[in-house]
Amino acid sequence: MTEIMVGENEPFEVALKRFNKKVQQDGVLAEARRREHFEKPSVKRKKKDATKRRKSARSGRVY
Repeated sequence: MTEIMVGENEPFEVALKRFNKKVQQDGVLAEARRREHFEKPSVKRKKKDATKRRKSARSGRVY
């Protein structure tokens, strides 16, 4: 669970900005999106393989 300590004279907007940054760094929203719908293990495997292929093709390029 993500939490921040709000200073005594700290404006709400600043605290909210720090909270949003912390949530982004912790990956809370990405995890929630990933778990939003059930994904069969076979589909997970195919996505993982496709990601590996994309990354290896990208890293193999020479500019």
